[in-house]
Amino acid sequence: METVVINGIKLHLSSPEDITIEWIGMQEYINDILAAWIVLNDKDIPMIPRLLGKPGVGKTTLAIAAAKRIKKPIYIFQCTSDTRPEDLLITPYLDENSKLSYYASPIVTAMIKGGVVILDEANRMNEKSWASLASLFDYRRSIESVITGLKIKAHPDFRCCVTMNEDASTFEVPDYIISRLQPKIVLDFPEIEEEEKILRYHVDFAPDRLIQLCVDYLQKAHDLDLDFSTRDGIHLLRYTLKLLEFNQTKTIDELFLESIRKNLGEDAIDLDKLAEKQKLKIPDNYYEFSNWTDNLSEFYDGFQNLTDFLNSNSDDDFIDDEDPPDDQD
Repeated sequence: METVVINGIKLHLSSPEDITIEWIGMQEYINDILAAWIVLNDKDIPMIPRLLGKPGVGKTTLAIAAAKRIKKPIYIFQCTSDTRPEDLLITPYLDENSKLSYYASPIVTAMIKGGVVILDEANRMNEKSWASLASLFDYRRSIESVITGLKIKAHPDFRCCVTMNEDASTFEVPDYIISRLQPKIVLDFPEIEEEEKILRYHVDFAPDRLIQLCVDYLQKAHDLDLDFSTRDGIHLLRYTLKLLEFNQTKTIDELFLESIRKNLGEDAIDLDKLAEKQKLKIPDNYYEFSNWTDNLSEFYDGFQNLTDFLNSNSDDDFIDDEDPPDDQD
């Protein structure tokens, strides 16, 4: 593990990612990121693009591909709901000799080494964690570690990119952070030709018939505004081929449907029905609930019988004619 000493404090650095990946899609997206990272003169600073889109559209792949274009080491920090400020910056730990040591996060390591850091699914973090990065995202380009007392300024070659998912399991990002994460680059699902190329790239051993089934399925899902992504398609292809090893008697079409059922759920078999269900916001337990409500008429009949019984008897029928004892009022 590589180490550096800053103001007498030794930091153990994170290791860069060794990823071989190719971006298959609109080159305009790559150009948008590279343009944000350009520094025009001494008064200029690189910008921090944020990539938005539904899960599985290729945001992280795009960020990695852009980083490879500028030939810098790549670091990825996976953000979660319980990410703490010290996780983002410098974390203390006890080494094998029970001595206090310090670990520099992928973010701080990229700052020191002049690499590219990708904050993946960054809107899963809470505001306290975001606050620790505010000074890094503006003209100061630095961080301050409360744990070590260090103030670290970013290397001139340091670049950053942020990805954010569009789903319900995320926090709202503070406005003062959003204003620092510009430009906004929105990714959508790929067109049919691009999607086919992506699937073939990742599962190049899949037969043409299976690729076509998957492309048609995904494109219909996109048209219906369902969230099934190219990543889901890759899983469908791989699992179908694995099933084929154990089910030589079944057709590719039959196994593809089984793969959909096992990976995406029973509802995903009928995309039209699923789209209508989501449009009407029908809950998952709707049909169980509807079966229960079929028996409500029996409940109402019993309730009506009780009501009729109570109404058929006057209040006097429920009063004891005898006077109460003297000691009871």
